[in-house]
Amino acid sequence: PILASAHESSCIRLWSIQGNLMKELLPFSEHPSGPLTALCTDTFTRILLTGSKEGHIIRWNITSFLEDSRNRKNKIKEELCWRAHATEVVDLLFEEEKNVVVTASTDGSVRLWHDRTGYYFGYFGQARKFELSDTSRLILPSDVNDFSAIIKEDSQHMEKKKVIYPLRLDRDK
Repeated sequence: PILASAHESSCIRLWSIQGNLMKELLPFSEHPSGPLTALCTDTFTRILLTGSKEGHIIRWNITSFLEDSRNRKNKIKEELCWRAHATEVVDLLFEEEKNVVVTASTDGSVRLWHDRTGYYFGYFGQARKFELSDTSRLILPSDVNDFSAIIKEDSQHMEKKKVIYPLRLDRDK
């Protein structure tokens, strides 16, 4: 078992059931995600999804890390980032059988997305039926204009650096 916590600093912390910090990570996607407001996983805890105050969804692959968290080669991979809403994401649901992510926002909308590509299927209450098998037509919600960004394998996570700034008076300057 593992516990995940999302924080205002965009940081995700993974904890052991005993309360020990196992991993701390920050997203490295092109757009800063802002404070994290929602998280969910798939049934087998292979995928972690996070939602942010700015409306971004980030998909993380945590499979290799959970297989052996002590092995430093086993990393958590940020796979995908997309803008799902113009306002804060308040809830996420991952429907594995259909490969669909359901997002809810403070804007009052509930939207469907393809989990591996960030493709927009539509919103609850729309006149047309959801077409979950066709991801060839690229559409976006009316309030979002950013396409999903697939994260490259060689991208590196931003690690928190401890920096000490000593205050010293330099009289020569």
